[in-house]
Amino acid sequence: MLYKFKSKDAGDVIMLEANGRKVLEIIGKDPSPKGIILPEQMPAAIAALQAAIAHEEAHDANAEDGVVPGDGLGLRQRAVPFIDMLQRNLKAGHEVVWGV
Repeated sequence: MLYKFKSKDAGDVIMLEANGRKVLEIIGKDPSPKGIILPEQMPAAIAALQAAIAHEEAHDANAEDGVVPGDGLGLRQRAVPFIDMLQRNLKAGHEVVWGV
């Protein structure tokens, strides 16, 4: 399954199920097949994603488990297009939807 996030003010953002589910859980949304993020929910969603990115990057910087930071794609690479979509739609006052 793919999550395809759509809005009036940004291009579609498509994520594999695991990545879309993680992003939705971070912002406190049910990772159901269909949903909506209202403009009034976007500031908290943006803040939650930015905090999760900072946490992941701090953990990677302090990791001593042999994992090299930058191996593969992290949350930042997956979430930045989505954050941009939220910021554009917040400014315009439009919702972001998926599964419709």
